[in-house]
Amino acid sequence: MKTPRYTPLAASLPSTVPFVGPETQERLRGSAFAARLGANENIFGPSPLAIEAMQAAAEDIWKYGDAESYELVQALAKHHGISPANILVGEGIDGLLGYLVRLLIGPGDAVVTSSGAYPTFNYHVAGFGGDLHMVPYRDDHEDPQALFAKAAEVGAKLVYLANPDNPMGSWHSGQSIVDALDQLPEGTLLLLDEAYVECAPEGTAAPVDIEDPRVIRMRTFSKAYGMAGARVGYALAQADLIRAFNKVRNHFGMNRAAQAGALAALKDQDWLSHVQAEIATSRVHLAEIATENGLVPLPSATNFVTIDCGGDGAFAKAVLDSLVAQGVFVRMPFVAPQNRCIRVSCGPEEDIALFATALPKALAEARS
Repeated sequence: MKTPRYTPLAASLPSTVPFVGPETQERLRGSAFAARLGANENIFGPSPLAIEAMQAAAEDIWKYGDAESYELVQALAKHHGISPANILVGEGIDGLLGYLVRLLIGPGDAVVTSSGAYPTFNYHVAGFGGDLHMVPYRDDHEDPQALFAKAAEVGAKLVYLANPDNPMGSWHSGQSIVDALDQLPEGTLLLLDEAYVECAPEGTAAPVDIEDPRVIRMRTFSKAYGMAGARVGYALAQADLIRAFNKVRNHFGMNRAAQAGALAALKDQDWLSHVQAEIATSRVHLAEIATENGLVPLPSATNFVTIDCGGDGAFAKAVLDSLVAQGVFVRMPFVAPQNRCIRVSCGPEEDIALFATALPKALAEARS
């Protein structure tokens, strides 16, 4: 035997990943980025209390993390005013997506998402043999009504919707999503990704009854809480669905320092308010830079601003390539017509200034 006996499904998958990481790009280009504005990390950083808690926890890092993330779950339950039985902590939303897809999706099962929405979800669906059905964006927004109609058409077991949305930064009111649930077919679960909801206007979070069996919501400490490297996410759902995760999850997937840091970050709501204000200021500045260069910034409820470059995907890619060559890491949507844009993460003034300096040259090179 020259190779392992891969499953037919694994053998059929392409050798691709959802994102090429910035570190990989830095190795390929032979130098570090001067401004890291492409991964939607919170460059303003985590709570100092979270850093202190993680440093203290490092002394006990020889221990596995609590398999139930008990203290963090209790704190999250109090924070959201729900029972601990309705919460599951996992290795970031990406890890939770994988567990949910494993729970629900087998070869040939129909899944609905938006064309160009978060590709890691698609990656997990493909990995378990699901059949992805795509719905286009409408006016640079994901379209709940169209998603639910497609779910009815194909008999989907799972629908993915991000609110606020990545990569466009757009959003719906939470109540409008709840109202649209009447159109969700029976037997279909809505996966509502709320990774950016702490960055969004009041009323964006969907006021879903926690025991509503039609919806699972996912949150993270990677964005507004500034802990992307710690990989801490959590799901909010009906207690029966949360219990089902125990059949497939990695019970020791959470590390002890990350658990301690997330618990401290959750308690420091003053720091969260500080970061929310920094993000709001940075969004305004990024929008001003775009407008000064003749581009159109799209309204954003996230910690990034998506900028319409005014051309097609090839033009936006040329702008992106020039920015990267100048040491400014940004990304762009993958699917037309949204790929006419680039996406720039919020950050401190010195990072945004580097983007402001590099953008005119990038546009000139793209136009030439």
